[in-house]
Amino acid sequence: MGDIAEFLVQNDTNFRRARLPALYSDFRSQKLLNPDGFQANVAAWREALSRAAWDGRVSSAGSTSDLLTVPVDERLVRGLEYKQFGRPLALGAVVNQAVSEKDFLPLDEFLLASESIYAQSWASLPKSILSWAAQRVWAGDGTKGEDKLPHGRYVVVKNLETATKALAEHTSNTASVLERAFTKQHFYKTFSGSLVKGKLLSERDMEVLLKYASRDKGLIAYDGKTIKLQSQGSKSGLHTITEEDAAISSLKELIEDLKAQTSLMERRIEELTIKAKEHVARNNRVSALALLKSRKLTEACLEKRHATLSQLEQVADKIEQASDHVQLVKVMEASTGVLQSLNKQVGGVERVEQAVDSLREQMGEVDEVGDVLASAGSESIAVDEAEIDDELAELEASERLKAGELEKAAEAAKEAREVEDLEARLDGIPKVAQTIPGQAATNEAANAAPGTPTSSLTHEIRKLSLDEPTLES
Repeated sequence: MGDIAEFLVQNDTNFRRARLPALYSDFRSQKLLNPDGFQANVAAWREALSRAAWDGRVSSAGSTSDLLTVPVDERLVRGLEYKQFGRPLALGAVVNQAVSEKDFLPLDEFLLASESIYAQSWASLPKSILSWAAQRVWAGDGTKGEDKLPHGRYVVVKNLETATKALAEHTSNTASVLERAFTKQHFYKTFSGSLVKGKLLSERDMEVLLKYASRDKGLIAYDGKTIKLQSQGSKSGLHTITEEDAAISSLKELIEDLKAQTSLMERRIEELTIKAKEHVARNNRVSALALLKSRKLTEACLEKRHATLSQLEQVADKIEQASDHVQLVKVMEASTGVLQSLNKQVGGVERVEQAVDSLREQMGEVDEVGDVLASAGSESIAVDEAEIDDELAELEASERLKAGELEKAAEAAKEAREVEDLEARLDGIPKVAQTIPGQAATNEAANAAPGTPTSSLTHEIRKLSLDEPTLES
């Protein structure tokens, strides 16, 4: 079994065992007899080839695997060979159908085309109509005879669209002019390993992506050497590369190269230091001196690289400042035009003063009308002020009466509580025995009898009140 076929059986649901006989058969005749079945098989193979290419499973002889293109050759056929069903017998028809539907595009034609792949050319319309008519009338429609494989390399549009979407996401936050300009080589180093997670775009993939992103999607400007990313909200001048863009991209690439060189020199200095210490430990003085000399030369070179890098970074900062100044001036000019237009609409100070005076005059008339209406309403309603005062006096007297009654009730309740409290305290006083025990009962009965001094005193105490006496008139 070929390696691609094994991958598809394990990862593609269309290549389940029940469908394999149909997919590996010569189903070209179904294009006329069973168009739905033919399209289903073509779609399954087209999806399978796209998936295999995206996973890096398809490669040609002497070439690395591409993610965005598929080489159609004998190596591909061998990779798709299945031990039970052999080679796919309708692979040529699948590729031709995918090309006619613009799912696969010949690589050379794609790179040389000046028009977007999504544009419908009037020149190609009669050709497609004649091709369709020929397939329906004549026997040379590809459904008979041997299936011929159209050798060549084809761009997989589905994979290309996915990579372009990833590029748009990665470059959506680029703001400064330095962030948007790249040389082709610097662009490849920056994005070849980061656009597709876990995969590396080849140089051919990158060329296809740059062509598509500039010509068909308008995400970048590209002239074969310099790339300029689209800035947010800007449309003018996007598809042109200026001399400033080329200079900025070269400066940016040089800065990155110097940074890489300084990193290598720093690691080189560390390695030389470690080796010199090892030779000193082994009493190898000659080698240690040679290593120290090399380290000294590397340090001197590193110092020069840092100085050059600092100068280039200063130049880059100045370029960014100048670019910001340009944008600021453009905004100020646009704002000036807007203000002039608005001031013209206002009509000057005299027109504003006239409008304000007219407004004040109309507001004064509104106030006058309101005053007249208010005075007319007050005259039409007659109110007897004396009658209102009498009603208010009656309400106040009624409230005072209610308040007096409540106060008297509260005082009466208070007096009752005080009397009860006094009686309770008197009952709690213990009696003192001043007579002979045998005479206790006789004296008690005598004291309780009416008219006796004891009974009279008790009666008088109960009549006592804690309130101050009132003077009778």
